[in-house]
Amino acid sequence: MEERLSPAAASVEARSGGEILATVADGVATVTLDRPAALNALTFGMLKALAAWLDEWENDPRVRGVVLRGAGTKAFCAGGDIRELRELFLGGSGAHRDFFEVEYALDHRVHTYPKPVVALMDGIAMGGGMGLAQGAALRLGGPRTRIAMPETRIGFFPDVGGTWFLQRAPGYVPLYLGLTGVAIGGADGLYAGLLDACLAPEATAAFEAGIPAAMAAGDPRAALAALAASLATPPAPGELEALRIAIDRHFGQESVAEILASLESESRPEFQPWAAKTLATLSGRSPTLLRVTFEQLRRGRGLALADCFRLELNLIHGCFDHGDFVEGVRALLVDKDNAPRWRPPTLAEVSDEAVAAFFAPRWAPPEHPLRHL
Repeated sequence: MEERLSPAAASVEARSGGEILATVADGVATVTLDRPAALNALTFGMLKALAAWLDEWENDPRVRGVVLRGAGTKAFCAGGDIRELRELFLGGSGAHRDFFEVEYALDHRVHTYPKPVVALMDGIAMGGGMGLAQGAALRLGGPRTRIAMPETRIGFFPDVGGTWFLQRAPGYVPLYLGLTGVAIGGADGLYAGLLDACLAPEATAAFEAGIPAAMAAGDPRAALAALAASLATPPAPGELEALRIAIDRHFGQESVAEILASLESESRPEFQPWAAKTLATLSGRSPTLLRVTFEQLRRGRGLALADCFRLELNLIHGCFDHGDFVEGVRALLVDKDNAPRWRPPTLAEVSDEAVAAFFAPRWAPPEHPLRHL
């Protein structure tokens, strides 16, 4: 039997504009990100609604666990609604900062939630969608899965916990994924530690049917993992493992400039096309945010999860102070001229001082907005 939300939670849904749906049935709370035309991009209202539901369900005896999914067939979640973010920033109220404080606290909550969370990621899972999914106890991909942290494309950095979860990937794959923002499929998601299993569509239906019994088991996380493993099928081959030797060589350099120089020097025929494509990709990214992302992922090695979110919130302020993020959104999503005017336009012009300014502490630790994590 399926139940609608309690009046309190339903009022949150109303405030979200109907863009996120939730039901409770057979011990399982299912959240559907319901903006298929926008690839289920997250609005501020959606973030607040989901945070409220997780609070309610934590102590709700009806709920043994939570399933996160996206509406439609194309996407789990393509990220945060960055058009809305740009409007919040230009409005001058400071609400853009509230957006990230709520989002990061929500993502951290998923990572630490006392009840199992399952993320069904058969479709696009990027940016803010990855922030939600990577905290889940079980992350399931499929034949349509496309995973990416493409933030440098819009003058930003891989946030929503990317400082932490990208480090699951082996070798220097974290830097490759974070700097380029390249999209990967199911096999590469497994290799990079960003998926736990891949299911065919018919297997996903069987998995969903088995969720209530698994959630009711003595060890629900183990039962869910075993259920997924019993239904998993090998995805189409990826390329990360085959590229690993080249990725480690080039992205293991000591700076972004050295990475570019190393890629330019690639002489092995089997890697030259990839190196040329990677160079072309990096050439379109914000030079400043390439350097910031390099430093972010370098500093993030070994940081605790909560400290990663605190670091990222600090960088958020740097991004809005700097301006490349707002310019990147304008060029790619508002005016769509695909010609961002990065400041400065070349990597050689990015000073060490400009990069350091992103990391300058903006709060004393007792005053940090995420001190409670």
